[in-house]
Amino acid sequence: MIDTGTYKKALGKLRGLLTSCQKDDAAYLKMVEARDVVLGQFQKTFSEENLPALTEEEFHSFLTDNQHWSGLYRQLPKLCSDMPKLRKALKLMLYGDGPIENRLDKSVKMVDGMGKAIATAVLLIVFPDEFGVWNNTTEEGLMAVELWPDFDRGESFGSKYLKVNGVLQSLSKDLGVDLWELDSLLWRVKVKARGVEEETLDAEELEELEQKFGLEKYLHEFLRDNWKNTDLGKDWEIYSEPGEDEKGYKYNCEVGEIDILAKHRKKPEWLVIELKRWQSGDDTVGQVLRYMGWVMEHMAEPGEKVKGLVIAHEADKKLKYALVPVPEVDFKLYDVKFNLKEGDE
Repeated sequence: MIDTGTYKKALGKLRGLLTSCQKDDAAYLKMVEARDVVLGQFQKTFSEENLPALTEEEFHSFLTDNQHWSGLYRQLPKLCSDMPKLRKALKLMLYGDGPIENRLDKSVKMVDGMGKAIATAVLLIVFPDEFGVWNNTTEEGLMAVELWPDFDRGESFGSKYLKVNGVLQSLSKDLGVDLWELDSLLWRVKVKARGVEEETLDAEELEELEQKFGLEKYLHEFLRDNWKNTDLGKDWEIYSEPGEDEKGYKYNCEVGEIDILAKHRKKPEWLVIELKRWQSGDDTVGQVLRYMGWVMEHMAEPGEKVKGLVIAHEADKKLKYALVPVPEVDFKLYDVKFNLKEGDE
């Protein structure tokens, strides 16, 4: 339960940001203005009349052309590997009998890849006044303003969504925006919460920062997309839950975002993986330990161990020394090679 004082404080921050975004934020306004076109197109796609004949091309179009949510397309091969099952799951979720939380729990278990981001995006498309979106951006945005609800250990995906949607519904009403625009606002909250004050950097520092961001993003996505082929993937699997496919990738918790959260395939162990960014070695170690502590308190069962792993592009003496007294945190280097060869080889 979120207390009234915290909610009012968050509401004030969001109102201020909303005014700024509606005034001169081009990226924000572009997303908001796309609403009617996107809803008009894809409400037909997911209509009860069209679902029995839903094609892979139509679903692919939604994942890639929704003008609002990026990255949904990554699950396309899994989602469309069995189109009859996908149609059945969508029909149950959207038009089935019983409470929405029960329909969500059943439908996401039916289709591999049907995580919270895709399932709730479809819900918003079909019922834009009833259901908001729950994805990593939502989590990070709500956590940034301290409005993320508490979940009970073992609580089902559908039950968790009811709590998240309750917060979204309250914010939508009190801010005077629809759930589509609220989703855009939370995206801007996330961006600002992560933001580096780039105006304080000179040209050389900014270029270096951009290169680091690009390399880190490449590594992060490479680990996710090629996990099973990496050395880590042999013993560890990225944490997931029903309705939350790849939950452990960019795992949001109340103390920040874990780059990758994994569980051992055989042993009762968790692994917190953090990519070293521009921060100091001391900050990186502190971050990993903070996340490990949170996992111990909120995720690990009695008897389960929690380990850490820092992955960096170059050796940092401060980082290496900081890890000496922390044997449960390992350290690995990564190397990216790029070679050009003659076209006729």
